[in-house]
Amino acid sequence: MELPGLALVWMLSCFCAPVDGYPNGKVREACTSMIPCHGTSSQPSPEHTITVNGTKFKPGDSIEVQLSGPDFEGFFIQARDAEHLDSPAVGSFVLVDRRLSQLLTCGRTKNSAVSHTSKAKKKLIKVYWIAPGDAPTHVQFLATVVKKYKIWEKVLGPIVSQLNTASPTTPLHTTPGAISTSHIVSYLSKPFNASGCGRTKFCTRNPSNCDPAKASCFFLSFQREKSSVFIEMSGPSEGYLSFALSYDQWMGDDDTYLCINEDHSVHVSTTYLIGRSYPVLDSEHALEDVSWRIADGVLQCSFRRRVRLPDDKGRFNLDASYYIFLADGEASEGGLIYKHSRQPLITNGIYNVMGLPQDIGGSRSPILIKAHGALMFVAWITTVSIGVIVARFFKPVWSHSFLLGKEMWFQVHRILMLTTVTLTSISFLLPFLYRGGWSHQAGFHPYLGCTVMALTIFQPLMAGFRPSRHAPRRQLFNWFHWSTGTTARILAVVTMFLGMDLAALDLPDPWDTYTMIGFVGWHVGTEVLLEIHSYCLVRKVEVIEDDRVQILQSLTSAEAEGRLFKQIVLAIYVCGNIVFLIAFLAAINQI
Repeated sequence: MELPGLALVWMLSCFCAPVDGYPNGKVREACTSMIPCHGTSSQPSPEHTITVNGTKFKPGDSIEVQLSGPDFEGFFIQARDAEHLDSPAVGSFVLVDRRLSQLLTCGRTKNSAVSHTSKAKKKLIKVYWIAPGDAPTHVQFLATVVKKYKIWEKVLGPIVSQLNTASPTTPLHTTPGAISTSHIVSYLSKPFNASGCGRTKFCTRNPSNCDPAKASCFFLSFQREKSSVFIEMSGPSEGYLSFALSYDQWMGDDDTYLCINEDHSVHVSTTYLIGRSYPVLDSEHALEDVSWRIADGVLQCSFRRRVRLPDDKGRFNLDASYYIFLADGEASEGGLIYKHSRQPLITNGIYNVMGLPQDIGGSRSPILIKAHGALMFVAWITTVSIGVIVARFFKPVWSHSFLLGKEMWFQVHRILMLTTVTLTSISFLLPFLYRGGWSHQAGFHPYLGCTVMALTIFQPLMAGFRPSRHAPRRQLFNWFHWSTGTTARILAVVTMFLGMDLAALDLPDPWDTYTMIGFVGWHVGTEVLLEIHSYCLVRKVEVIEDDRVQILQSLTSAEAEGRLFKQIVLAIYVCGNIVFLIAFLAAINQI
């Protein structure tokens, strides 16, 4: 059997920033190129060899693989399709000595590579290769050996073939050659910037108008270059950054690209998200000209991708319109990524990054959830709080003033409370419209919210059956009316505390907690002040000659005396509530 000649030339150098190498052997960044980023070229004549204990295999067979030679510090072993050495790793390995070697996962194949565990000197490494069920006809073993930091060599090992197939009549690279790959990884010498946004490239930024060269912000750009697109991504992250193209505003079934901080190096990969399952990282063959940079807690990476990749089903065509997600999260030292702790930045509409260049923002909170939070803050920070103060302390003050045929305090109270019911009802429906049903990931917030909604509806219904002022049941009604309203207010505050830290409306922490505590203190302090003032008026006395104490004033006249004081307190209280409300609304607008 004659195999076609392969004009494969191993890359001569690796454009990386000066680093201390990979003494712990976690060299996933080199999965594709198999080249250490040490800034030097390989040695022309390798001194190390790879040997195997058999040349034929069938799926499931194990083959002993040995790497040996003069003392060396580091190594990296893979098996690949002998006819396509630039293809992903084939099969998996089993270790013999875990003190000297460790397993790595390259692309989709688990345990598909072996590397060193430390820079201790070694002469021999032995592992077993397990043939997969979909193995190619011919498999060749490859290795990179590091003798010292600046001295390394590439080793092409023997070829093994499946049973009942002829061995190659034309030798396939048993002398040093190279693996052709377009996935060259280099280090960004300086941060990229926002120049050209909206003119020559499509940009998504948060905060809007931020420049990644000058500030720590989240930035994503797309720039068309003939049949490919050059992509830049930047953001403050010690773990990973990722962006996804999606047909909707929900995670799942998305074309995703990740830049993962792995032991002070960046691994760039692609994946296709299926539902909310853990992403399986693909090989990087879809990406070209990969570069990265880590400085001052900011992770940056860039790469080039073809507009259309018909052979890769997980990659979307870039000339269509999508929602764009930008997320960040934590990653372990081995490159394992964790779920992002906050809502991703999501564009408010679908965009074609190949169309006219635009400079857009995004939001970490959907517009319906923002409206939900804003309406609840308006209802329970302003209208209901002011309505309670008016009903509790302004009956004597406004008892002789009328509005629409009723006492003013009663009309003001009723208008504010009906406004609260209306705003709460509208706000209550918005999360259900957004989620399309019940949310099982919001903890106690939706349960308490439903309780508050039920009490909010019950209050005006109960008020419709209010007995007359002198009816025997009036006291019972007053007690139920007060207790229901007070319970609703307390639960509403607790619900808002819980809602502010949910992923869909994650207000700045701990600012949100302190501000809400400040509002509660402001309201309670105002009520206490007015209660003390009312008590002092009622207890105003004069000591008579026989030391008897007589109440000089009735409750109504005493309260009337403090009219000016109460009106000043109310005006200050309303202004304070408006300040708190503006602060919360401004915070919602920023996310």
